[in-house]
Order: sequence, then C-alpha cells, then structure tokens
Amino acid sequence: MILLGDNLIPYEDLCLIDSIWDIEHSLPNSTLIYNYDENLLTYCNKNKLNSAIIITSIKEAIYSNALGVKYIICDKKLAKNIQKIAENYMFDSKILAIIEQDKEIEDVAQSEIDGIVYKNLLK
Repeated sequence: MILLGDNLIPYEDLCLIDSIWDIEHSLPNSTLIYNYDENLLTYCNKNKLNSAIIITSIKEAIYSNALGVKYIICDKKLAKNIQKIAENYMFDSKILAIIEQDKEIEDVAQSEIDGIVYKNLLK
C-alpha cells in the first residue's frame, strides 16, 4: 500500500503546481501534484514528468491513466469505484484515496485501494 504524507513512512518529494510556470520552478525529479487540467496533463505526458492528479470523475481518471499519470487522487468514495475500473482495465496509474487521519488507513485497505495521500499535502 502506498502511503504519501505519513510521518512514519518516507515518501518521494511532492510539489503542488497550478501552471507550467510552477513546473519550471519545481524541484527536479519531484512528483507534481495538480487538480485535473488538460493542459497540465498533456504537458506532463509530453515531457515524461511524474505527476499525481486530483480528479473528480471516472472520465478524468480514464484520461489521466491514458496519459501516463503516476497517481490518481480522489475522495474515498470515488476511489472505491475507480479502483474496480483500474483493475478491470489494468491501469498503470495507482489510485490514492484522500484521508485526514491515520485511522482511515484500515478502511482504505479493506476497500483494496492502492494507497492513500494525506489531505494536508494537497493544500
């Protein structure tokens, strides 16, 4: 299970972005996190950048996986639905549910979702 933002588990460098300018000023080799945006999505794909995208629909998840996103991030309820689709279509992207507290990890694990990301990392 992937645990991004957990105090006990080391995790990769993450960088929140809103624009291509932000990408140009981010740390090298960091995973870029952004809200679903087709311009950023295609830019990251063309430049082979590691990215994590926050989505709000199944359609956005499908496009994100097709364009090579490393992590698809969404609320727990949507993550349960997308995880089933991801397994059926063998997504390369990993599905991460947004949580606020570590006590939510068990629920996410029992739902067989790939991992979690703490909400405070997305601000």
